Amino acid sequence: MDRGKKGSKIHLITERTGLPLSVGISAANLNDSQALEPLVRGIPPVRSRRGPRRRKPAKLHGDKGYDYAHLRKWLRERGIRHRLARKGVESSKRLGRHRWTIERTMAWLAGCRRLHRRYERKAEHFLAFASIACTLICYRRLTN
Repeated sequence: MDRGKKGSKIHLITERTGLPLSVGISAANLNDSQALEPLVRGIPPVRSRRGPRRRKPAKLHGDKGYDYAHLRKWLRERGIRHRLARKGVESSKRLGRHRWTIERTMAWLAGCRRLHRRYERKAEHFLAFASIACTLICYRRLTN
């Protein structure tokens, strides 16, 4: 459902170096954990040098917002190892080694003026601009 100009969140799954693999948007008041399954399903097959195409990541890192038993079970059923920080047990410091890559990618997206403040009324248009921004990030990163 489109929320108009009230607010939106961009959700990303990136690879180890920060290149976006899957992008999605949601309402600003939606819990992050609800966006994980569609994002993982949206990862395109990756061509490898040998063997079949990889259709899933080997490992997934996430912060405490994704610490739910059903998400852990869902990832295990798909053969994806997960490293999700547990609420009340672990600090965020250990996860910070991997989290800075997603934060850097989000900072690259914040550099796009159309995404910094949502100007589009339709969610499809906002998602299209987010996808274009991710494509530009990949292009700039791979040409260097």
